[in-house]
This record gives sequence, C-alpha cells and structure tokens, in this order.
Amino acid sequence: MSIENIRQFIKEKAEQFGAKINNEVNKPYVERNNTGQEALKDNGAYFGFIHPEEETSGPFHDFSLTIFPNDQGKPWLVCLGIGSNGFKNDYELATYPGLRRLFSKLTNEKGFCKSDFSDIETSLPKSITGRPDLQHIKNTIKTYTKFLPTCQIVDNPESEGGKQIIAAFVAGYAKVREWPSNKDHRKAVSESLEPFLKIETIDETEEVKNLLNERKYIVLQGPPGTGKTRTAKSVTDKIGAKTFFTQFHAETSFSDFIFGIRPDTTNQELRYKEYLGSFTEALKYAVEHNTEKVILIIDEINRANLSNVLGPIFYLFEHKMDVSNVEIEISPNFKVKKLPDNFFVIATMNTADRSLAVVDFALRRRFAWYTLKPKTINSRQFIEEDFSRIQEIFDWYASSTELTLQPGQGYFIANSEDEMKNRIRYEIFPLIKEYLQEGLLRNAKEEFNNYFLTRINLSLFE
Repeated sequence: MSIENIRQFIKEKAEQFGAKINNEVNKPYVERNNTGQEALKDNGAYFGFIHPEEETSGPFHDFSLTIFPNDQGKPWLVCLGIGSNGFKNDYELATYPGLRRLFSKLTNEKGFCKSDFSDIETSLPKSITGRPDLQHIKNTIKTYTKFLPTCQIVDNPESEGGKQIIAAFVAGYAKVREWPSNKDHRKAVSESLEPFLKIETIDETEEVKNLLNERKYIVLQGPPGTGKTRTAKSVTDKIGAKTFFTQFHAETSFSDFIFGIRPDTTNQELRYKEYLGSFTEALKYAVEHNTEKVILIIDEINRANLSNVLGPIFYLFEHKMDVSNVEIEISPNFKVKKLPDNFFVIATMNTADRSLAVVDFALRRRFAWYTLKPKTINSRQFIEEDFSRIQEIFDWYASSTELTLQPGQGYFIANSEDEMKNRIRYEIFPLIKEYLQEGLLRNAKEEFNNYFLTRINLSLFE
C-alpha cells in the first residue's frame, strides 16, 4: 500500500473541505510526516495534520489528524489525536459534546471513542491495545495511548471503504478547524460524512404499536413539538381501539382520575353524586367489552402528583401479572384483581418542562418508555433550513440532558416565510431565552444569539 498516495489523498480532501493550502498568511494546518524507512522499520511511522500554530517538528499541542501507517499490508490506525503537550487552544472545543457525537459515528466495532475528549489521563482500553491485528504498532499505541480520544482501524486504506473512512475523519477534522467557507466546501464535508451519519428511517407508529402489544403500558417521552400526542392517537387508530383521553395537570387528583363525589348542581338542595374518572370509565368499558381493545391516553402524565392520583391502582400496572390474590376497589361495587388483557395505557411526557414532578423508579419499572426525538418530516410546510440550524446548535453544544430540550419538528411547520418568522419570534426565541435564563445551554448562547440576530434581527441579550 502506498503511503504517499494516501498522504496526497488527505491533502486533496483537505483542500476540497476549504483548507487553503497555498495561503501563506493563514495556514490551515501544519503537516507532519514521519514515514521514512527507519520509522516504518521501528513501527513508529505516522503522518497527518496538527494545529496551524504548531511547529513542523517536536512536541505539539491540541487536536491533530493522525494516521499510523505501515508498508507490510497490515491494518492502519486513523485517529483524532491530541499532542503530547496537551491543550493550548482546543480545551474548550474538547468539552463540546458535539465533537464526541460526531466522531463516535465515524467509528465502528473496530474503533474506539472516549466519552470525554478533554481526558488526557485515561489510556486506551485493552479492546484496542490488545487487538491481534494491531500488534505491529503496539509500541506506537502504547506511546500515545492517553492522547487518542478516538481511533478507527482501517484494514485497506486504498480500498473504497478505507478511503471512505479516512475522508470522513478528514471531514470531521475540517469541522474542528472550521475550514469550510462556502457552500461547495460544506457540501463536500457533508458528502464525506453522510454514509456515517445516515439516520435509519423508523416507522414510530408501528414501533409504538408493537411495544404496546408487548408491554401494555407505555410512556411516550420527548421535547415539545415531537408529536407525542399525535403518535398516541395514530397508534389507537392503527389498532382500531376504543379510545379514552385525559390530560393531567397540577390539580389532577384521585377523584378526577379514579372515583369521587361532586355536588349535584341541578338540584336546589345540596346533594352529591358519584363521579367516575377517566380511568374507571375506560376500565369498566374494557371489562364489559372484553373482545374489544381499549386504550386510555394520559397526556402530560408527569404534570400531576402521581402518588396522589394513582393511589392503590398503582399496584395493578404489571404487564405480566397472571394471578393476583389482592383485590383493588376501583369504585363502589367495582373491584378488580388485575387489569384485563384488552386494556392498554399510552401516556405522554414533555421532557423539556423543568417544573414538572420527578417520575419515581417504581412507576418507571411498570411502564415502557419510548423516546420521540426531533426529526425532519416530508411536508411542504416544513421549514427544514431553520430546523437544521437549531438542531446543529443543539447537537454540537448540548449535553445529553440538554438534548431533551430541543424544539421538535412541530415548531417548524409554516405556510409562509412570514409565518415561520413569527414562529421563531414568538415561540422559539422565548423558549431558548428561557433555557438560557435557567442556566442551560450556556456554551451555545453566542450561536443562538447569532442565529436570531441574522434570522429575525433580535438579540437574546438586551
């Protein structure tokens, strides 16, 4: 395999991605090339790019694109590395979750990706250092073991698949160094990353339907605008079930959901009458129509105090309860030992509402949890450009917890440019501003501010 061919290949890719090679004023990178015969003989050969402020030899700082080659027809190792001098300019970059998310998608079972790219104290795991197909460069790996946050084995770098992996790593490094400066550069980067970033198309309604048949009681969780309630209704339509619907709020009580008494306002004298909550109505219907599937949809389940609302019926939510010696009174003259086989529950939960009650582990065990994430949709009214920009900011800067705050696709449906601008101004802008005021997404504040200034001429900071 020709090392020189691959060297030229990655330099050509760098130029396609926006690295202005011939610009002597602002050099995009410094190339290191230690692939002489002595280095190859000692299995210490490497080449690649380092930070443009570094020297052409000696120890260096910050992120590098590093390739450990050989001329024996054995596998190569392609890495995003860190100089042995640690960080000088790139520490903040190393803390961004998006960097790890990007490169984790470029690695497979023959690669490795650290959970923390700012960590230069932890060595590579034995799953990499002990691999039989990397013993020819084991001393090199041992030398740099703490400074390789992500790496990928390439069996044949001159094959189509090998070049695809190498091009993707160069494209990832191009994003790190912000090389792309026009549409052609960005398109070239996207095309090289696309095979690794493809999101599998999932029929969420079908998946939820299958999960419901298996587990009986499920919660659809996700950020606002991801279609949780709509999906729940679509599942009931697909099943052809009898549907009951209720929405929880802070004042929802046991008497609202299960059973209670209320004043009879139609009489002049004060009287009370029984009130069957939505759960009891749905359950009675299921018992009386045992050949018909019955689904109770509970919208915003975590808005209420669940211990108070569910009371003793909490015990019944066991999807594999075959026999029970405990009889639970639902309402006067209506007791059950277990929920009937034709009775199902779909609940929804907004993961972005920070004021809601915490769902306890006992409830989590009794329900299956299905997450709906923001996604592009095929619709003329869907404004993909704005959705993609917001998604890009979240993906790069948001922690795993903060990802649950990303506005869903429902926010980006509009019939005109003016309507979309109004949605940004009066819905998305206030939402992001509130997140920032709560101390969330701080790393992304300038990116969001720039987006809103450019898009609707509004600043997040007065």
